[in-house]
Amino acid sequence: MRDLVWLIVVILVIGWLVGYFAFPDLGSIIHILLILAVIMIIYKLITGRRL
Repeated sequence: MRDLVWLIVVILVIGWLVGYFAFPDLGSIIHILLILAVIMIIYKLITGRRL
C-alpha cells in the first residue's frame, strides 16, 4: 500500500476515460474524475506525503 495514491490516480483516470468515451451524455460532470486525479498528483508532488 506504499503507492496507494498512484493507484487511486490510475483508477480515476481510467474511470474518466471510460466515462468520457462510453457515456458522452454526461457532459462536464465526468471531468470531475480527471480534476480529482490531477489534484491528487499535485498534492503528492508538493508534499511528498502519503495519503
